[in-house]
Amino acid sequence: MSEALLDAVKFDEKGLVCAIAQDAATLRVLMVAWMNAEALQKTAETGYAHYYSRSRRKQWMKGEESGHTQKVFELRLDCDGDAVIMLIEQAGGIACHTGRESCFYRVWRGGEWQIVDAVLKDEKEIYGHTHTHG
Repeated sequence: MSEALLDAVKFDEKGLVCAIAQDAATLRVLMVAWMNAEALQKTAETGYAHYYSRSRRKQWMKGEESGHTQKVFELRLDCDGDAVIMLIEQAGGIACHTGRESCFYRVWRGGEWQIVDAVLKDEKEIYGHTHTHG
């Protein structure tokens, strides 16, 4: 399976491919992350989304800390082979580390980014701490 799965994928110079998680029922885009070959292979083998964290420099399964796993129903590869989209079922209804349904919770309106989605669960409740971004 590994060869057939990975051959068509055009990983970038860092060995990564863009991965989009989309809700299988609503079709809302929930998050975008990165996969290396190992993460893509684990996703296909287990049926649960695995990613590669560029900041932590390690492969991880979505929900391993939060419990908000992503069950994958379908994997698709775009025409150029440089992006993967997954139709998923999001456990707990929370895909974003901020405790929201989607990472795409800001909308450009009136000359500014406005937050349009509520926090469903506080980040400190989920992880025991707040994530920092640099």
